[in-house]
Amino acid sequence: MIAGHPYPVPSYQAPVARGLSAQKLGLSLVWLTVASSSVVFAEPAPFDALMIVLVVLLPLLGLTSFSNPILFFLFAWLVIGASGLFASTFSGILDVSRNHTLISIYLSLSAVILAAFVRSNAERHIHVAMSGLFYASVIASIAGVGGYFGIFPGMSDLFTEYGRARGLFKDPNVFGSFIVVALIYYLHGMVSERARKSLIMFLLAGLIALGLLVSFSRGAWFNAAIAIMVYGYVQFIVASTHRLRLKLVLIGAFGLCTAMLGLMAIMQIESVADLFQQRATLTQSYDTGTEGRFGGQFRAVDIILSNPLGIGALEFSRPRFSEDVHNVYLSMFLNAGWIGGFAYLGLVLTTLAVGFRNALRPSPHQGMLIILLASFAGMAAEGVIVDTDHWRHFYILMGLLWGLALTKNNCPPRAIS
Repeated sequence: MIAGHPYPVPSYQAPVARGLSAQKLGLSLVWLTVASSSVVFAEPAPFDALMIVLVVLLPLLGLTSFSNPILFFLFAWLVIGASGLFASTFSGILDVSRNHTLISIYLSLSAVILAAFVRSNAERHIHVAMSGLFYASVIASIAGVGGYFGIFPGMSDLFTEYGRARGLFKDPNVFGSFIVVALIYYLHGMVSERARKSLIMFLLAGLIALGLLVSFSRGAWFNAAIAIMVYGYVQFIVASTHRLRLKLVLIGAFGLCTAMLGLMAIMQIESVADLFQQRATLTQSYDTGTEGRFGGQFRAVDIILSNPLGIGALEFSRPRFSEDVHNVYLSMFLNAGWIGGFAYLGLVLTTLAVGFRNALRPSPHQGMLIILLASFAGMAAEGVIVDTDHWRHFYILMGLLWGLALTKNNCPPRAIS
């Protein structure tokens, strides 16, 4: 059958067993940490301080479970980090390159800890983490939409940038990408819930979609399109009857028609229509030409081929080019050399393979696995046009996907009917 609705949001039930007050505190801290991931007005963000505490605290509280695959996950990130630190020695400004790499290492450790956290008790822990993530997405969307349409007097400048919604982030592109996972979750709720709850999911999905629209982020739109297609494809495969597949198709058609009608309605606002027309193109003026984004990527390839050990993080944009590479995979080859670049690319592809294989297996967590797989696939695709190596939700999604895919509670595979 179609994978069921995973878990309610935004609250969760804390453990009630006696003698577990420290673990209760740990679970509450995880929820707060993930819920704070949408507040990135400045760096370091609140999420960073809280996550550093979790990296140390969760293993001490016995809230993590490491396995050989998770140790491989850790090893791959350590290879990438070590390669990046070595490559930073070739940078013109060592401190800048090294510090960027150290932040990358910290973020990768957060992904590993979240994976081990979810694996230790998937039923409870994925509930805690995803509840915080969906809460953060809704709050960020309310801030972004409210700021864009002037619902919060005197606060529009705080929640927007250059006429684009950015929510609680510094950048509209990060805001738009961040809320995609919530969009997939609420779309899943429309598919799997009964009529009353489906209506609530529909309204929440509409809020998220509106936030995504007014971010005017081409990368986030691309991310969402890939995530929706992956979600629909996997759900169609795991459906056990043609009736359920038909329901999925009908809801998809309904959602598409509703989105088109909503888009036509909002296009009646002249400022929205003008910016949408400007942004809804495959290329902008800064993309083309030898000094544009694509020209910079061709230069990056030449530098990568002639520098197998890398040139150090941020070194490309400093003396060589006025812009970043805008391609996380090319960036990792520049930042960490061929070893680190191939390790990063391999890790992303392995994550997709692990997620897809386990999303096809019937388990109590199949619905959430499909949501995480689709959301991460969108993030991985967006990395082709954006540098996502310091986007916190990339590491959150990757860690949660690994942890849930490797949980000991998954059922053995079966044939898909």
